[in-house]
Formats: sequence, C-alpha cells, structure tokens
Amino acid sequence: MSTKTEKKEIAFFERYLSLWVALCILGGIGIGFVAGDAMAFLSSLEIYQVNIPIAILIWLMIYPMMLQVDFSSLKKIGKKPKGIVLTLVINWLIKPFTMTFFAWLFFSNIYSAFISPELAGEYIAGAILLGAAPCTAMVFVWSYLSDGDPNYTLMQVSVNDLIILVAFVPIVGFLLGITDVYIPYETLIISIVIYVVVPLLAGYLTSRTLIRAKGESWFTERFLPKFKPVSILALLLTLVLLFAFQGGNILDNPWIIFFIAIPLVIQTYFIFFIAWYSGKKIKLSHAVCAPAAMIGASNFFELSVAVAIALFGLESPAALVCVVGVLVEVPVMLSLVAFANRQKY
Repeated sequence: MSTKTEKKEIAFFERYLSLWVALCILGGIGIGFVAGDAMAFLSSLEIYQVNIPIAILIWLMIYPMMLQVDFSSLKKIGKKPKGIVLTLVINWLIKPFTMTFFAWLFFSNIYSAFISPELAGEYIAGAILLGAAPCTAMVFVWSYLSDGDPNYTLMQVSVNDLIILVAFVPIVGFLLGITDVYIPYETLIISIVIYVVVPLLAGYLTSRTLIRAKGESWFTERFLPKFKPVSILALLLTLVLLFAFQGGNILDNPWIIFFIAIPLVIQTYFIFFIAWYSGKKIKLSHAVCAPAAMIGASNFFELSVAVAIALFGLESPAALVCVVGVLVEVPVMLSLVAFANRQKY
C-alpha cells in the first residue's frame, strides 16, 4: 500500500521575501530621491542614538516572534542535550568568528582596490552584527520545510534567545574591537534592552497570560496569526525607510549590494555544512540536525539591523550589510532546505 507524503510549502510572503526586499529597494531609493527633506526629518527623530520610527517598526517585527518563545520547553533539554550543545557551539563559538573572517577577507583584502579601510571597517561591522545574532523567526519555516522536530526547534530557539541576552554584547564588542571599530557600549546595551529584553518579556508575559485565560489552542490558532500581517508590514516599511536613507550610497555604487552579498552567501553555506556534518557525526536525528544547521546558517536580521542603525546610523554601510542579509537569506536557505530534504536520513 503506497502512502503519499504531504508536500510542504512555504507561505506566500516568506516564499517571495527576496522579491519584496528587491521592490523595497527600488521603492525606498525612489522615495529617498524625491523626498530628501522628509527623510532628513525622520532621521533626526532620535533618543540616545536610537531612531524612533525605526525602533517602533523593528519592535513590531520582533514582538510577534517572542510570543512563540516557550521557556517551559527548556526543562526537556536533559532528555536530548546533543542537539542543544551543537546549536550553542555553532552559533556562539564558531559562527561570529567565521563571519568576521570572511568579512575581513573580502572587505579589507579582496575589495581593497575600491573600498577604503574606513568603509571596509563599517562593512565588517555590519557582518559581525549579523554573525552574532542567530535566527529566531524564519528558522521555524526552515525547520517545517525540512521535516524538523517543531518542539525541539522551539527549544533551540528559546535557548538562543536567552544566550543573546548575555553573549551578544561581549562578542560584538570583542570582534569590533579587534577589527579597530570603536563603538559606544552603552548604545549597544540599550539596543539589546530595547530590541530583545523588552519584547522577550512582553511576549512571554502575553503568551502565559493568554494561554492561562483562553487555552493553548486559541493562542496558537487564533491569536498568533493576527500578528503576522503586523510583522510583515513592519518589515516592509522598515526596508523602505532604510533604502530611502541608503539611496545615495547605492546610486553612487550600484554594484555594492552584489559585492556585500558574496561573503554573506559563502558564510551561510559554510556554517550550514559545518553544523550539518557535525550533527550527522554525533548521530543526531534528521529532525534535530536539520533545524540545528538552519539556525546556524540564518540570522536574526531584525536585531542586526536595529543595532547597526543605533551604532552607526541609518545611512551607514553597516546597516546596508544587514539589509543585504535579508535579501540573500531566502534563496540561499531554500537551497539548503532542498539539500537537507535530498539528504534526509
């Protein structure tokens, strides 16, 4: 008797995320060209180097993700610790450093003929921010498409969200320091509080309160879907604003997006295959190994963008690197999902 395997598909918005980002690039550049004075006004709306309009939009992106975090799942770590250990080693002991290496290799060396050392430093800084922020949202999509264990994926993400609270600032500070990029630590810490601590606490308290009042089924099937359009709209508006501010840089050097994408793509494949073959070596099941590799390969780009803006400004090369990370992530990750499914064991 033959059985049909259900074909899993990515949702409409996530499937065409690279297209939406490309349209936001064009729309944002056009808006920046015709509304320069308005962009200058929006750019001036800051408190402690945090741009208020961008902060609101990014918070609206991050809060719905944090609603999914389940700290009660951490009690199960002891039953299957190997997948969590692999996730932590890849994301915190390997990935930030390989990202820094590839960024240094390309921006300070291979591209040195047409990128100044000062500019290279900011591009490297943006890559460091991407590399130090493991994915917390899209990984649920990649896990689903590659037949990952959803409960274990949730546990991996929950652990990473807690580690971000204590590891992101020192790792970013250390890597930026060795690449001779000065940063104000107070701004870095404030960014983590605004974009991780506050939405994480708000999301956790909201989920616990509503689940107790209405039940888990109501929360997951009726409440969470209502936030998806908010998160999507906030992402698109953020991208439009960023490219409105970045329009001049891109028009002056239209090839820069392509050049930025190269080390980011190499890093993504490199980290995925380290995690994938390490997982197989330590005999993880496919359902645990696949999402572990996906988490390492993808990035928490919402946090990276927010911190890049706070540290270096809306029009900075660092912010542009983080946004290009969004552009390349979906097609690259879909290719890795296809690989994981072909190599399913």
